[in-house]
Amino acid sequence: MAEVAPQTIDINDAIFCVHYKEVCSDCDVDLREENDAFYGFDPIDREGIECPASIVNKDGAYQCKKHGSTGCNQCYGWKKQITRARTAAKKAGRK
Repeated sequence: MAEVAPQTIDINDAIFCVHYKEVCSDCDVDLREENDAFYGFDPIDREGIECPASIVNKDGAYQCKKHGSTGCNQCYGWKKQITRARTAAKKAGRK
């Protein structure tokens, strides 16, 4: 029997499961390595990031509910969030 790949969504250049999580036990998915690589980082054992509440607009693009913007750097600033998670992981002694 063929394996079924979990459904993923792309929100402002980062990949998440349909539950808006980078690491999801329900979907059995870990997308940290893909997102780290996209932003030019080597993969490390860091906490996964989660996407804030989002909706799909009439054009099919995801936009944050808080600001109503598709390119909201405050909510969708993934590189900054990944950098913070990587820093916290290094301080905690994970590699």
